[in-house]
Amino acid sequence: MQKKYNENHLKPYAVKSINSKGRIYKESENFIRSPYQRDRDRIIHSTSFRRLKHKTQVFVNTEGDHYRTRLTHSMEVSQIARTLARSLSLNEDLSETLSLAHDLGHTPFGHAGEEALSKCMEKYGGFDHNIQTLRIVTLIENRYYKFYGLNLTVETLDGLIKHNGPVLNKIYEYNKILKQNLLKDMIAFNSYPSLEAQVAAISDDIAYNNHDLEDGLRAGLFTIKKFSSIPAISKLINKHLQNIKKFRREIIISQIVRDLINLMVVDVIKTTNINLKKINPQSINNIYNHNGLIVDFSDKMKKIDKQIKDFLHRNMYNHSKVIVNTNKGKKIVNDLFAYMLKNPKKYINRSLFKNENDERIIADFIAGMTDRYAINLHKKIK
Repeated sequence: MQKKYNENHLKPYAVKSINSKGRIYKESENFIRSPYQRDRDRIIHSTSFRRLKHKTQVFVNTEGDHYRTRLTHSMEVSQIARTLARSLSLNEDLSETLSLAHDLGHTPFGHAGEEALSKCMEKYGGFDHNIQTLRIVTLIENRYYKFYGLNLTVETLDGLIKHNGPVLNKIYEYNKILKQNLLKDMIAFNSYPSLEAQVAAISDDIAYNNHDLEDGLRAGLFTIKKFSSIPAISKLINKHLQNIKKFRREIIISQIVRDLINLMVVDVIKTTNINLKKINPQSINNIYNHNGLIVDFSDKMKKIDKQIKDFLHRNMYNHSKVIVNTNKGKKIVNDLFAYMLKNPKKYINRSLFKNENDERIIADFIAGMTDRYAINLHKKIK
């Protein structure tokens, strides 16, 4: 099998197809694609993935055609993840799969929509986009004769659940979903994830920091000069500001973001190799049993990362123009939830959810909406 899927170049601690724990529902192997390539393709062909095209990253989808959406963000995360995985001799296909799937559970209107829906669901089990992603891939996506969901591999499910580390505080919610889908005890909630999952997680960090910066600059929420006030990267930015009279502003912005991404990617590769040398793992079990993340930034880069995040919170996420649309998105989600709760039969399909309460099914419906669908439906009910 290793030869068939050309995985002989992978490190002994990488995830390999030959060692896969399989799927919830047993399927015959594919002689062309590895299990993780099949997972990737199932995600790309899913309805939930297509909907990401019209879901907010920071700017509402209707605000402009050139701003990031959840779809373009997911694609950019996967590109960075593939670079990291290849450089570290890990399983590119699994890292790419996790990167493409990591935001499937996001609501319309980004984190504002999630915050509103979470508040609506406070008395009914809550709402979390990571848990929602698991509901989507194990239950809500309905494309096959023999099973609900996408029937992804255990390794992909493990990575989706634990890409940010152990999830003991959410074990009840995850187990509730996994038990009804026959996965039982195949995922250890108290251990760290594969390196491929860690790659996907840090790629998400790199992508949204830098691309939110680019969108914020293009939207005029702050200037390049103001961004250059971050001490740790002022030298890099000022180098490009010297070209401001020679090139268009858009080119300067692109070059700054390009250099920042490269700076972070190189740092992750160097830091991860140092960590691996210290740990000297001989198998994937050494990765799972290690007490801490291995794919990581250096201490210096963590400071830069924090400074960029702090800058974005002050100058972008809390900008008055963004807050106005954030509040609009929250109101739409709140109004839709309240309306549907009063008219459940009109919006609830019980064929998939026989044992779920009305509130959970309504949350599934709202979470799956695109920005424009939610906006248009809100207009109809008002």
